[in-house]
Amino acid sequence: MITVPELYTVLVAVVPLYVAMILAYGSVRWWAIFSPEQCTGINRFVAVFAVPLLSFHFIASNDPYNMNVRFIAADSLQKIIFLFAAAISYARGGATLDWAISAFSLATLPNTLVVGIPLLTAMYGDFSSSLMVQIVVLQCVVWYALLLFLYEYRAARALLRARYPGAEVDSVVSGDPCTSSGCYVARIVPGNEKTIVSSPQNSKELRMFARNGDALSVPHDASKEIRLTVSSTIAEGEGSEERSSSPTAEAVVGNLQQTPIAMVMTKPILITVWRKLIRNPNTYSSLVGLVWSLISFRCHIRMPRILDKSISILSDAGLGMAMFSLGLFMGLQPKIVACGRSAAIFSMAMRFIAGPAVMAAVSFGLGLRGTLLRIAIVQAALPQGIVTFVFAKDYDVLPSVLSTGVIFGMLIALPITLLYYFVLDL
Repeated sequence: MITVPELYTVLVAVVPLYVAMILAYGSVRWWAIFSPEQCTGINRFVAVFAVPLLSFHFIASNDPYNMNVRFIAADSLQKIIFLFAAAISYARGGATLDWAISAFSLATLPNTLVVGIPLLTAMYGDFSSSLMVQIVVLQCVVWYALLLFLYEYRAARALLRARYPGAEVDSVVSGDPCTSSGCYVARIVPGNEKTIVSSPQNSKELRMFARNGDALSVPHDASKEIRLTVSSTIAEGEGSEERSSSPTAEAVVGNLQQTPIAMVMTKPILITVWRKLIRNPNTYSSLVGLVWSLISFRCHIRMPRILDKSISILSDAGLGMAMFSLGLFMGLQPKIVACGRSAAIFSMAMRFIAGPAVMAAVSFGLGLRGTLLRIAIVQAALPQGIVTFVFAKDYDVLPSVLSTGVIFGMLIALPITLLYYFVLDL
């Protein structure tokens, strides 16, 4: 049974975070201390310096040779289950691609670094802090990269649907802006006289007609699907452009046979995701922190004190500044519940019920018991990670739903996590 001193310890760890958040919210909404431009500057500082150094500090001080494989496996399996469930729902028409991606974000990507580490450490001791750091590493390096891949795939499909509403899109990938090339896959709709495929970077168009009797006509017993590749290479430094001539039907078929379509689709998206990840300071902080921890704990060396103190100054401020930034974000939004009531209920159910329920099932199935099982469930019931909203806003994929997940979820997170804490201790 949880005692009053234990509850007080949890409140001491969590309430100051909410104080920083409320002060920031009031600074924007009530007292008008900060303008939107000033909030942008503060948020930029938090994103570039405070949070990455906070992440580096936790990861670098964690022993990577003492990781709990079952705990990590349970967290990964929970995410994989939701990913497959979203894919099946989308494939069967039960959900749009936007909702499938958003549901995966809502159910599996909590605010582990800023809220999870102090809260779980207060509840279950320093042992839980090490587990949270392990999840943070995977979340930054693996799961955010996967989420970016899904958003890029969705953006590529939407591009062709918007440009050519007459074609039923099978699969599509946007071109590489550095090479001015694009690849598209379109299914020919019976009755249409032509399918138009173009490279979006330089507006060149390749028109290929599909009429009965033409070389490109689709046989009645075929799949009525043609895969086309449009590419061009712009000579660097010369201003001249080499244009690809319109290929014949035989050239299109030959190109299709030589290039596996999965490779054609995946490579440009992965390149785009990689470029976005290497521009994200959290990627560097996670990877560099992991490399340093591998070296330091293997060779038993410590970071020079000058460097350690330099990092500590900013990382110590990182936690409070991250919560302050979250409060500014809340104050800048027009509504706490930006989406409709049904969407808000759905997002809260995914975040605080479905996610922890699946985590409990997979954790128990993998043999987690006692305190380890409680930690797994409570961390799955943490509030929504703000990075998921940033992605949703960048790609314009249900940002109001993710905004509600972050803001309203943060407001009700403390009583919900405390409820889980009390119930699991019975």
